[in-house]
Amino acid sequence: MDRIYCGPAPTPQDLMLAWNMDWVALALAGTILGANYFYGLGQRRFVVSATALIVVLFMSPLCALTAALFSARVVHHILLVAAVAPLLALAFPSGEKRWAVGIGWIAAIHAGIFWFWHAPGVYAYAVTQPLWYWTMQGSLLVSAVWLWRRVFSPLENPGAVALAMLATIVQMGMLGALLTFAGTPLYSQHFATTFSFGLTPLQDQQLAGLTMWVPAALPYLLAAVYRLWPLLGLPEEKEQPWSG
Repeated sequence: MDRIYCGPAPTPQDLMLAWNMDWVALALAGTILGANYFYGLGQRRFVVSATALIVVLFMSPLCALTAALFSARVVHHILLVAAVAPLLALAFPSGEKRWAVGIGWIAAIHAGIFWFWHAPGVYAYAVTQPLWYWTMQGSLLVSAVWLWRRVFSPLENPGAVALAMLATIVQMGMLGALLTFAGTPLYSQHFATTFSFGLTPLQDQQLAGLTMWVPAALPYLLAAVYRLWPLLGLPEEKEQPWSG
């Protein structure tokens, strides 16, 4: 079996020592920080938070854990699209007044990318080939930032934002349900690596599905509620969270 990106699968005993030097992740974080420092393109607190989280995702033991557990991979991807992406969207907000693509289409594109990379055959190739691994991570992040920039734009219709967030919750929940109720494990890269963590491959997959189904929905639900808040006739904050 080909080696999974982020190194060999760790055991619980050596997990906390499983840090790695990922030059691609460092380059990505450095590019974001450099753009903010030299050109002032983003808001610093969001830029720093996003780049720190990128380092954690790709260089900390969490990255190594994704080689052992599919559920850790799902947590990794959720943090990428629902934590790093909104931070970058807040750091570099959209200034457009007109958009060629509606937010519903963007949500659909992002959903298609998310489902594509979690198809068992595609996943097996992506996690063992560095070029495809970063194609997976990059497409997930870019499409998520595209979506979140529109979510946070004060020019976007709140109702359209809420519908896009609801659609994202539904599609992610559907994928989570498929993984949770599948009768057999689907991701062969993790067939021999879950037992040291006290999980069978099927239990690991079910945990991944439940993660997609419930916790992953919360950021999108909160975003929908925040954008609909003014329409509910409730007091509105004077300062937007993405303002300087």
